[in-house]
Amino acid sequence: MYKLLTHNDLDGVGCGILAKLAFGKQVKVRYNSVASLNREIEFFLEHDSSDTFLFITDLSPNKENEQRLDNFYHSKGKIQLLDHHKTALHLNDYEWGYVLVEDNQGKLTSATSLFYKYLVKHRLLEPKDSIAEFVELVRQYDTWEWEKNENHQAHSLNSLFFLVSIDDFEEKMIDRLQTSEHFVFDELEKTLLNMEEDKIERYIRRKKREIVQSTVGAYITGIVYAESYHSELGNELGKEYPHLDYIAIIIMGGKRISLRTIHDHIDVSEIAGYFGGGGHQKASGCTLTEEAYNQFVVETFHLEPIQEDAKRNRYNLKQSSFGSLYKNRNDDVFLIYQEDEQNWMIERNKREMEHTFTSFDECERFLKRNFEAWLVRDDLFVEYLMHEVQKR
Repeated sequence: MYKLLTHNDLDGVGCGILAKLAFGKQVKVRYNSVASLNREIEFFLEHDSSDTFLFITDLSPNKENEQRLDNFYHSKGKIQLLDHHKTALHLNDYEWGYVLVEDNQGKLTSATSLFYKYLVKHRLLEPKDSIAEFVELVRQYDTWEWEKNENHQAHSLNSLFFLVSIDDFEEKMIDRLQTSEHFVFDELEKTLLNMEEDKIERYIRRKKREIVQSTVGAYITGIVYAESYHSELGNELGKEYPHLDYIAIIIMGGKRISLRTIHDHIDVSEIAGYFGGGGHQKASGCTLTEEAYNQFVVETFHLEPIQEDAKRNRYNLKQSSFGSLYKNRNDDVFLIYQEDEQNWMIERNKREMEHTFTSFDECERFLKRNFEAWLVRDDLFVEYLMHEVQKR
């Protein structure tokens, strides 16, 4: 008999699907949040048969349960943990732990990809094209590699996962992987997915108007309240506001925070770890502890949303030879302009600031991080230029 304790996201459920393909009715699968895993481990150790082989995927236990599992392993020898999060690497110190963030070919791993290789290697599951294709879609979505590869099928798989219940998703995937040579969506799913894409776009547009900017610790952070589409939302907000170090998505219903960044020099797993969570460098999460609640909610609730840059300008454009005009809530006016081939400058209220910059992007980043300024509409820019001409 087998038991699998795994995460309740696409990657975790991917492991559950593989387990049922491999073991059928001989496996019991339990999907868990990060917070509920340790209760499940304690229940297993106290109540399950000692003959049951325990798999843990895509999640890691707390310190107390690490020791309990190690004791169980040395007395029974029937545990295997598979994970791919940087914050779980210490579990490689145990004989029953296998944590791999990146494989020897430089590919980021997922729990589903690690579990598939384990099952095939130990001849518990026959390799098959449709299963391998499903596993790769899960891996690319979970590592966000799908965007770089423009593999929209991976993104669609995650969208489908949220459109139906876990039980229905499991049933659909197991039947498809057992009967099909290759992984494809059926016509009904394609229709539903097109509708879902439109819904996601509308949701993200609304949240772009709600995000606030704040300094949290050493970072300039974007904070937004959202219950849905956390990966898509975090990625889009990061690209819309690249001056922010990371995006903190507050999930009040679940009392959690989801952290996302688009920057290679930021590791949000370290930030999540400070609050007792963990995850990947660019995508992590943690419980909304009292300290986190104070920093991300209490201290920022009064803030006004970030003002978006003007979108339909023809004249006040970024990197324009006329300069680019910005404004902030204090009615300070900023002009970014190129002084010579090497230097970019900022005027604040028509007075040159002391800082010099090597690029427009560096100027704008400084302006947005320190003054929360935004690119103004054409009419204000034209009015500014006319006023300057009249003065001369």
